[in-house]
Amino acid sequence: MNQFISMGKEFKFGQLTVEVIEGDITELERDAIVNAANSYLKHGGGVAAAIVRKGGVEIQQESDEYVKKHGPVPTGGVAVTGAGRLKAKYIIHAVGPVYGRDPEEKLAEAVENSLRKAEELGLKTIALPAISTGVYGFPMDKCAKIMREVLEAFSKETKLQKVTICLYGSEAYKNFLTAFSG
Repeated sequence: MNQFISMGKEFKFGQLTVEVIEGDITELERDAIVNAANSYLKHGGGVAAAIVRKGGVEIQQESDEYVKKHGPVPTGGVAVTGAGRLKAKYIIHAVGPVYGRDPEEKLAEAVENSLRKAEELGLKTIALPAISTGVYGFPMDKCAKIMREVLEAFSKETKLQKVTICLYGSEAYKNFLTAFSG
């Protein structure tokens, strides 16, 4: 992943600020960064690989320990580890759905469970990628629409102050701007 963060656009949902940016999620200073994970928390590609590469092998080691103790994380579920050398306090590993195999509602669950876990941890800021849009094949426009719907509903009851959606590539960024501007 490139080491850049572009200027983004902010949207207000009640008291919640949602910032949509293009950039490298590993560069962000947030209380938590969400990792688009697989059920076994093996961080071999995409956002997951970038997080371990930059944050350190301890993130993978903690993930392995989590799975050993609790078993695989179900689709739509989350697990938490430390953030290693990243600027975050925690990594929230969210298991999104495989498009065409798992129900699409599982994407909403993964996003909502990430936000709820951040609240449970007493956090104020969180950064999310476009979960399931990489090797899991979820269409970017559908992901953007679902994430907006979840954030809009969640904003009515949250103590979170700011959610950053950090996107890799201008096409993803444009899809999210369209979904959040509509």
